[in-house]
Amino acid sequence: MSRKGNCMDNGAMENFFGRLKVEMFYGETFETADEFIRCLEEYIDYYNNERISLKLKGMSPVQYRTHSQII
Repeated sequence: MSRKGNCMDNGAMENFFGRLKVEMFYGETFETADEFIRCLEEYIDYYNNERISLKLKGMSPVQYRTHSQII
């Protein structure tokens, strides 16, 4: 650790993990670690490719990134 921690450093990941827990994890039980990993991979794919965000003008992160590169 070379510098004092800053709450803004972790803001994006804390937001993602909060969403992950609310949308995928709470209320679920997983029989095996492999089942959990499969569900986690499916959620990450959904989050990046299908889940729309109002901050991104109603597009998924991948759609927004592609749209912004064209302009």
